Amino acid sequence: AFGNPAVYMEKFLLQPRHIEIQVLADTHGNALWLGERDCSMQRRHQKILEEAPAPGIPRRLIERIGTRCADACKKIGYRGAGTFEFLYENGEFYFIEMNTRVQVEHPVTELITGIDIVVEQIRIAAGEKLTVRQRGVQFNGHSIECRINAEDPYKFTPSPGRITTWHVPGGPGVRVDSHAYANYFVPPNYDSMIGKIIVHGATREQAIARMRIALSEMVVDGIQTNIPLHRDLMVDARFIEGGTSIHYLEEYLAARHQG
Repeated sequence: AFGNPAVYMEKFLLQPRHIEIQVLADTHGNALWLGERDCSMQRRHQKILEEAPAPGIPRRLIERIGTRCADACKKIGYRGAGTFEFLYENGEFYFIEMNTRVQVEHPVTELITGIDIVVEQIRIAAGEKLTVRQRGVQFNGHSIECRINAEDPYKFTPSPGRITTWHVPGGPGVRVDSHAYANYFVPPNYDSMIGKIIVHGATREQAIARMRIALSEMVVDGIQTNIPLHRDLMVDARFIEGGTSIHYLEEYLAARHQG
């Protein structure tokens, strides 16, 4: 900018959403995209809730950006699972970065496509071809993931310690990914996430209803978790409406604090 290579200019976005595209690429020139994820529910740029597909974004825009991501993988010779991250506002996508790994939120994509991303990643590393082609990727229903963190649900102070009770939800369309168990000690030295609840429903409304039930069934004693925050978000009118920006959660928390 201004004829100075040391000055870099970006467009300022007021209320963007965080949208990402999941890709897979093998060593045989095959690459595909597995739909999008909406990761806009964030606090201090850290995601706490993700869903797929992204509410309210026209499919033609998603298909266009997804195809471009897969084509980019072919052109650069990318191999493995990866995610292209974008800010989205007013019908336009703005590239942020590419994460060259399997991300925390990959299960929501697995539940709407039926494709095991970790298995595909291992197959790719072994030099095998992808087991599916783009035309074979089918998107079914809606999925939501809540990250369960060992922390105060509203002050966000870490809550390390020993878990005395650990009861996870179950039933149709409910999945729990976790390393924790009763008598597990949550250390203070590492990331506070101790698990993820992922649900799938035929519609977004059904997925939200299943997440409400799953969160009500989960019991963790001995430490604090952010489960109460997730329960509140599942009945929040703006979340239910869909399409909140990356700033919404902090605005929600500020309003709650003032109230």
